[in-house]
Amino acid sequence: MNCNKSIMLRALVTAAAVIIWTGHALPQNPPPAGRQDIPDIGTFIKIGSCGSPKISPITGELFFVSSMSGAPQLYRLTSAGWPYQLTFFDDGLDWHYLSPDGSRIIVGASVGGSEQSQLFLVQAEYGEMTQLSRNPDTQYGSVVWKKDGRGFYFRSNQENKRDFKLYYYDVITERDSMIFDMEGSNFIYGLSPDGRYLIFSHSFSNADNNLYLVDLPIGKAELLTPHKEEIIYDYPFIMPDNRTIYLTCNGNGEGTLKRARLDVVTKKIEYLDPDSPWTIDAIALSNNRRYIAWLVNEEGYANIKLWDLQENSPLPSPSLSGMISAVEVADDGRLVFPFSSPTKTQDIWLWDWPRQELRKLTNSSYAGVNQNLFIEPTLIKYRSFDGLEIPAFLYLPPDYNGKPVPFIIHAHGGPESQFRPYFQRNFQYLLLNGYGVLAPNIRGSSGYGRDFMNLDNFENRLNSIKDIKAACDYLIENKYSDFGLIGIKGTSYGGYVVLASITEYPDLFGAAFDEVGIANFVSFLRNTKDYRRQNREAEYGPLEDTTFLASISPIHKADRIRTPLLVAHGVNDPRVPIGEARQIIKAIQDKGGVVDSLIFPDEGHGVSKTANSIKLFRAMVEFFDRYLKMGN
Repeated sequence: MNCNKSIMLRALVTAAAVIIWTGHALPQNPPPAGRQDIPDIGTFIKIGSCGSPKISPITGELFFVSSMSGAPQLYRLTSAGWPYQLTFFDDGLDWHYLSPDGSRIIVGASVGGSEQSQLFLVQAEYGEMTQLSRNPDTQYGSVVWKKDGRGFYFRSNQENKRDFKLYYYDVITERDSMIFDMEGSNFIYGLSPDGRYLIFSHSFSNADNNLYLVDLPIGKAELLTPHKEEIIYDYPFIMPDNRTIYLTCNGNGEGTLKRARLDVVTKKIEYLDPDSPWTIDAIALSNNRRYIAWLVNEEGYANIKLWDLQENSPLPSPSLSGMISAVEVADDGRLVFPFSSPTKTQDIWLWDWPRQELRKLTNSSYAGVNQNLFIEPTLIKYRSFDGLEIPAFLYLPPDYNGKPVPFIIHAHGGPESQFRPYFQRNFQYLLLNGYGVLAPNIRGSSGYGRDFMNLDNFENRLNSIKDIKAACDYLIENKYSDFGLIGIKGTSYGGYVVLASITEYPDLFGAAFDEVGIANFVSFLRNTKDYRRQNREAEYGPLEDTTFLASISPIHKADRIRTPLLVAHGVNDPRVPIGEARQIIKAIQDKGGVVDSLIFPDEGHGVSKTANSIKLFRAMVEFFDRYLKMGN
């Protein structure tokens, strides 16, 4: 690390102690009856967060994303310790990539939740912006800057709106050109230190991909990972010898993602932690390739490990208990990362291992809510119908006295995802208002190895719904809750889990909330964006097998629904189109069932704007209160 960067980082650390960020004041409803000391759900939703940190390799300045203005925007933390807003998109930004000298940023932004990210060039000092692409039906992404800063590599489906091919954009001439033509889903990871080689991934599904190395001067790609079974190769970093690649991989027989080293010539992979039982979420290397950091997933909690490759020895790591989604490694080995826990909102932290110092670089607002009231969960395991152990996070209200209380089952999305102990604003509100929450990682979840993740594939889809039934049985048998007091909520695939649960077990739940969920797998696969279809068929089954897809689709069992249902969806959803919500709403209405809906014309796959989030969660709380509290 050069002197300027070191000085700037230390200035940011010093200034961080006095930063206080607040959101816009919005109208508030009165506090819930009986709990006059607890603000309403809208206040909880306004609790801030900061993420996606990038450090300038030259100046040491911190760039990050926050929704403090009401939508995700890019900020620069000045040497005075003040967040300077750089972008002002109506719908916020999707991602950002910093140039090698830290003077410019390529930003991706889309409109209304469409996810069709366009390219923008932003000047890092004051935020002057130039739009580089104007194709609203095309998606751009996976940007990697060229080492000299004259241009950048990216992926785009601009040719046929389905296949993501690889391109180069010359900032000087303002022209792009294709560098590699391959059908399917391709994602650029990075460049070799000398800039000669580019490494990219070609995905077959969320559980299977290949890595390729492109020799840029001649445009030739070499397959690095020939294999037959499903294997994930992720987070590759090329070393200066252009022969060694550090990465994560689960081709070790156990199906658990491990830290590994790939030899480009022999194609052999050496696993560096063969005896560790834990999944590795991610790895990161410093630009000078001296230091490597990795994130260890221990039953959902993330821990950072740090290693000096030059000395071949471990370095001190920060002691934290919560969630870390990514990590940046400076050339002197210091780490910058976003951290949150069940009781702490996400902020950006710095670990200065030579000084053994752990500092927050940002301090998000808690919107006047007393964070000392927040509650930690307990990690438990319960057995499903076939004896399989299902891990879950159990949250109990602060005044829990051993008697049954209203409970919410939270179904995560994915399905190849994992509930992690992030800060959940709505959870904390529900807990402080007398609810319990159970967040299970049902079969099909990631983080527990390939075999566990594949247990819900294709014809085993409804076995995962049986895991939800077992979760309810656990709550009732242990007197945490009772029949009529249990609700369920979920987003995306979690929304499907909600709909499947109330059709497979129509008498089990007192209320349900489905956000952007799948109701009909046939129409979902037909109408989802072309570039997503193959990936989703690999998980749910081929579109040609309409008989099977219909058998697992809640829409064909909607006549069984007796549970009051709240449905929320964004009109511009490219993943699970709005037609899924409209189908299930109409089916329940036609049968005279109870269904409420909340449709957002300016959102896509989930809600991103603060004002809309407040509307969404107010509706959810009122709905659950009506059917789980007032109805009992």
